[in-house]
Amino acid sequence: MRHVIALDVGGTGMKAALIGPEGRLLHRTRRATGREHGPDAVVEGILDFAADLLSYGIEQYGEPASAAGLAVPGIVDEERGIAAYSANLGWRDVPLRDLLAEKLGCPVALGHDVRTGGLAEGRIGAGRGADRFLFVPLGTGIAGAIGIGGRVEAGAHGFAGEIGHIVVRPEGAACPCGQRGCLERYASAAAVSEAWAAACGTPEADAADCAKAVVSGDPNAVRIWQEAIDTLADGLLTALTLLDPRTLIIGGGLAEAGETLFTPLRDAVRERITFQKLPSIVPAALGDTAGCLGAGLLAWDLLNSTDRTEVTT
Repeated sequence: MRHVIALDVGGTGMKAALIGPEGRLLHRTRRATGREHGPDAVVEGILDFAADLLSYGIEQYGEPASAAGLAVPGIVDEERGIAAYSANLGWRDVPLRDLLAEKLGCPVALGHDVRTGGLAEGRIGAGRGADRFLFVPLGTGIAGAIGIGGRVEAGAHGFAGEIGHIVVRPEGAACPCGQRGCLERYASAAAVSEAWAAACGTPEADAADCAKAVVSGDPNAVRIWQEAIDTLADGLLTALTLLDPRTLIIGGGLAEAGETLFTPLRDAVRERITFQKLPSIVPAALGDTAGCLGAGLLAWDLLNSTDRTEVTT
């Protein structure tokens, strides 16, 4: 059976799959990233993991993978196939596409993890059928994927979609990016966790605990939650004004609160809109499998474009 390899590399773990035609999931597995051993070890781990998947595909389906897709965090030069920088993994200017292609003997597509996850949500997840969408995962930070006509826009320098660094509170909290008052300093899952842990005096408390306390009516939790929603709505309004998406897909850890997040967020965005059109605001559908599935879509896109080129020549 013709298939592709899909890899999604995170700060602590890697998700992988073999994906057949029409997105059929054939095999799925996980492995630790191994970042505690340094960036070179992480790269070797990716290559070894991919080689094991190649062997498994040959054993199970009688032929090697036709292509591979790899999603990684940080700054990614997708056109040149280079993982330019990742603070979490410690690498700089790693030619991952060429290294993996040499290891596997097949074409490889390299993508940014959030944009790749957005590609999957747009095509086969919550944004299916939307010609314009914005995917915003609320996790440790806040990023975004701008979907246009079945693809995700990377921007001229690979930075498109970084809405977590829209300044929503000038002169506010310092951000590691060098600015003050960035959206992700107030509305990310990490920011809510930090604020709630301080308010309740429990260092291990997180955003999920805050959401539960909101439901039970805890006034401190309600205050922290509403502040996060208000700043998130401010940042999203800027994004909606610039991009005019038809669908706004919210994912990440904070979205797991369900309507505790979505009902007040929809209200907050609606209250801020003047001339802008209100998009559908929906939860992501694919969870933590989005990046891996998106990597598979990148691989199939690469393969299909290669096939078309061969036919025309």
